[in-house]
Amino acid sequence: MSRGMKALVQSGIAAAVLIAAGLASHGQSVAVSRLRDQAFALEQQGRNTEAEEAWRGILKSEPGDAEAWAHLGFLEARQGRYREAISLYRRAAALKPSMPDLKLNLGLALFKAGELKEATRVFAPLLKKTPPVSPDAQRLRILLGMAYYGSGDYAAAIPLLKDAMARDPQDLPYRLVLAQSCLRAEQYPCVLDVYRQILALNAESAEADMLAGEALDGMQDHAGAIRQFRAAVQADPKQPEVHFGLGYLLWRQSQYEEAARQFQAELDNVPEDAEAVAYLADCERQLNHPEMARPLAEKAIRMNPRSAMPYMDLGILDSDAGRTAGALREFRMAAQLEPASVQVHWRLARLYQTMGKQQQAKAEFDLTRKLNHAADETVARELDAAQARNAAQQKAAAASPNGPQQQ
Repeated sequence: MSRGMKALVQSGIAAAVLIAAGLASHGQSVAVSRLRDQAFALEQQGRNTEAEEAWRGILKSEPGDAEAWAHLGFLEARQGRYREAISLYRRAAALKPSMPDLKLNLGLALFKAGELKEATRVFAPLLKKTPPVSPDAQRLRILLGMAYYGSGDYAAAIPLLKDAMARDPQDLPYRLVLAQSCLRAEQYPCVLDVYRQILALNAESAEADMLAGEALDGMQDHAGAIRQFRAAVQADPKQPEVHFGLGYLLWRQSQYEEAARQFQAELDNVPEDAEAVAYLADCERQLNHPEMARPLAEKAIRMNPRSAMPYMDLGILDSDAGRTAGALREFRMAAQLEPASVQVHWRLARLYQTMGKQQQAKAEFDLTRKLNHAADETVARELDAAQARNAAQQKAAAASPNGPQQQ
């Protein structure tokens, strides 16, 4: 065969190979396209397992298909398997970071999985890129604000939730979260401002009255706080924690008889509230009802062995009854659970004195003095910080376009 003929044959073979490869590639592309249509249809019908099989079938042919990885993440999230969804969304993002809605879905999966700090790192850049007046921006404000709130960054949550509420004045549930954020950030005027907004939407909101009560208590207006909690009880006596909150304020004012009634009312609503049982036991002891206080304190310990108060009450009851060994055991347990409690160490010191153990008594009295000194310094720092916050808030109010609001 001539050299020219050989070249012609070889080129013909090469062309045939290329044509065959092209036909195979076209056939594979058609098969993948059909499988993709099938996956979409199964997904829309809610047939999650079959849709997942279809998307995985695509990945066998095209392992770098970001869309398939993203849809597998969506199917996992739809079934509540958020951690698996996060891993799949991240794989898709590594392949195609510009895919629409992918980062939002990743943020939602992180949010629902409780990875709130990580969710804020996804939502914050998305919000910056979103037109501020769009529905997507409003959704992101709320999601980012709630993520900050859930992760304990209340100061960061406040401006986002304020902005979101200004754009949706009728939104009551998130307004309550805003008030909670203000309360936890110790921005008490903010709490009262949101409280007035909530009342405009729901004049009988027990939750709002409770929040206002906590804010007034934080501002040292104890009488005002009690009034607010009484209003909350009147608005909804079945609201969880409403009776406990009022009882606690009364207990702090040494109004033990009425406080006991409130703690009992809380237990009528929520029988398994260990904290209410512990405070009720303390009230009964303070009212000199040892026969009622002891079983309640013992019950509180069974419900929550990590609570120091019932051990303290049992120690006092045993000490008053002359049961020194029992009192020592209970006070030591209370000190172990609450080592910074001045009252616990003072009681231990007094007990050691009655037992003739002067060295141990002196050590406990010395510790009591140190704790008192540390508490005084802490109170002084808190007062200074509160004064600074109030001054800053007054300055901000005076500088606002509308000036300070008249009450």
